[in-house]
Amino acid sequence: MADREEYERVANELLPMLYKMAMGILHNDADARDAVQQALLKGWEKKEAAKPGMFKWYLNRILINECRNIQRRRMRVFPVEQFPDAAVTPPDYRDLYDAIRTLPEELRLPLLLKYLQGASEKEGAMALSIPVTTFKNRLHRARKALRKLLDREVMFE
Repeated sequence: MADREEYERVANELLPMLYKMAMGILHNDADARDAVQQALLKGWEKKEAAKPGMFKWYLNRILINECRNIQRRRMRVFPVEQFPDAAVTPPDYRDLYDAIRTLPEELRLPLLLKYLQGASEKEGAMALSIPVTTFKNRLHRARKALRKLLDREVMFE
């Protein structure tokens, strides 16, 4: 990332995906916006640390860390989890988003990276700083848990 214009172009291109990722972790519009803003700022400050062609995943890693920082601060200050606005989550996907939200973070993050961000297994593993086999295993367990949750909800309707 050589100059400011190039960084701004890439950041604007990634902004919707970064916001969706932050919402998937934090479930709060204001916190998600704060996390994205902090991630973009840190990404600019440390842009030289990203390997060529891997800036998107480097920025995702920063975003995940920022989201975790916000979660830690929130636990100390505001223990009640807030739900996203109806405008953010389409009504026909509410059950799916609710089911994803109940998954533990170690299963939820691979799902979000793979299906929301479009990451390959290698890119997702890099973003989470875990081996590719661990990423694949967590993705498999997340899909299995999600399927179980959604099947249970269908049975009770």
